[in-house]
Amino acid sequence: MGSEDGLSLPELLKNVSMRYLALASDYDGTLATHGTVSEATLDAVDRVRRSGRKFLLVTGRRLEELLEVFPAVEVCDMVVAENGALLYNPVTGEECRLAPEPPAGFVEELRRRGVERLERGRSIVATWEPYEKIVLEVIRDFAIEWQIIFNKGAVMILPTGVNKALGLRAALKELGLSPHNTVGIGDAENDEAFLRECECGVAVANALDSLKARADLVTEGTHGDGVAELIDRLVATDLEELAIEHLDVPLGLTPGGGEFLLPAYGGGVLVAGQSGGGKSKLVAAIVERLAERKYQFCILDPVGDYQTLVDAAVLGTSQRAPTVEEITVLLEDPEQNAVVSLFATPRDERPRFFEQFLAAMVQQRARTGRPHWIIVDEAHYFAPEDWPLAEHLLPGHLRNVMLVTAFPERLAQPMIAQSEWIIGTGDAPGEAIAGCAELLGEPPPHFEAPGDGANLAWRRTTGEVRAFAGAEPNGRRQRHAHDAVAGDLDAENSFFFRGPDERLNLRASNLRLFIHLAEGVDDATWLHHLRRHDYSNWIRKAIKNESLAGRMEAIESNSDFSPQESRRAIRAEIQQQYLDLSLSR
Repeated sequence: MGSEDGLSLPELLKNVSMRYLALASDYDGTLATHGTVSEATLDAVDRVRRSGRKFLLVTGRRLEELLEVFPAVEVCDMVVAENGALLYNPVTGEECRLAPEPPAGFVEELRRRGVERLERGRSIVATWEPYEKIVLEVIRDFAIEWQIIFNKGAVMILPTGVNKALGLRAALKELGLSPHNTVGIGDAENDEAFLRECECGVAVANALDSLKARADLVTEGTHGDGVAELIDRLVATDLEELAIEHLDVPLGLTPGGGEFLLPAYGGGVLVAGQSGGGKSKLVAAIVERLAERKYQFCILDPVGDYQTLVDAAVLGTSQRAPTVEEITVLLEDPEQNAVVSLFATPRDERPRFFEQFLAAMVQQRARTGRPHWIIVDEAHYFAPEDWPLAEHLLPGHLRNVMLVTAFPERLAQPMIAQSEWIIGTGDAPGEAIAGCAELLGEPPPHFEAPGDGANLAWRRTTGEVRAFAGAEPNGRRQRHAHDAVAGDLDAENSFFFRGPDERLNLRASNLRLFIHLAEGVDDATWLHHLRRHDYSNWIRKAIKNESLAGRMEAIESNSDFSPQESRRAIRAEIQQQYLDLSLSR
């Protein structure tokens, strides 16, 4: 299969995707020194953008104030201003307020009580120490849920819950990126929340000691020099040398009672063992841990072991095979996971589907770094011994891919070679590992026989073998909801996004899938169906909810709505109607 650029899968595989696709920086005390950004620092920002990464500015300043002191703001792909309360796109000039404005009379009352040096933005109100006591009194007297955030003597007043982390999440979602693919850098108290949100949090050398103590990395340089230092390292190595253990995924407990951890990013994993030996149970527990940490995953499921995961939308049914395009549209949402049901795909067609799927995922990872994990159940169906693409695979091509099989001898050997970790399950986990070593032409590792019910994990890069009892699934593989919400409507009652020229054929077989596909289709497709009142007609005829159909019809008839506003309005109506059925994740 070729890509949109005409590249074949072997050509695509030559370009291993980056882990970190965005750099988010604080302004004052980090990017800027005494409010000014040096030319050397701007050159560094240009280097990180030319590497294919996005650059986001996350600042406590009001937007007007920022634009005065930083005329080169167009170097940013997105700006988070007012300590998380406001998004600004420097290219389009569009603003998006993420928090309400201050209550009427609030600022005037602060002034009346003697608070000086007051500044007001779209949402933020700011002053300086020592006026925080008066501010707290006014918040109490107004009976509002607002908070104070400190920033090296500055006192920022915002609605409770509004901080730089909130703004960063919104900005990344606008760019189609995940915090797991983001590096953040800052210097002060108000940066702690957004650095914690990032996969890797960095403090410049001049940062507060409390921030440096929590950071994953501290630069040698101060201010903009520290940012440039980080950028040079990021571009050169993608920070591969930086091990961040607190991100690792717990797989279970070792005999000594310690946690056995799988690195969140790195080489592939092969889970092997006899049928009925606990592979699905172990993988289900791993998937739950990934979902808890908000790592996006996509599971190829040919036999139906993962259809009931509540943390993922299911694409395909026992009668209908999904398309690769459906999968990619669904995964455009960083918060959405997918289980791809391939029960309806004939066995001899699965290798061809796998080739198309991998090509799409390689391209998606190059753009977004996601899905973070690809899990291939019964992997020998997809990449059998004679799979023609196997000869083009080199170690490291398929990072964060988990293969699950009872028959590794039926799997293309280069696929096994992708795996940094080989995990043996069942009654003879050591035999499973030794069998994989033989297939690879490598000497089997030395290990002591594990206890009953224990798994063995062999890390091929180090030779280490660890025994562990797999974590138990926590019971989230239950789906109790009406067919209209999360079930499987037949083709006649499903909604199809086709667009004005019928270029698409994306099927929503329930309301959950309708919402996720609606967020991913282009504006022309969305508006085509909106103007024809296709959405309300579907709700009326297939879902048989006249009340909801009427409200959606009113949205369809409102010509003042932008495409995004109409999407949000329709989603809100559906969620309000089916709130008790846990429509959203």
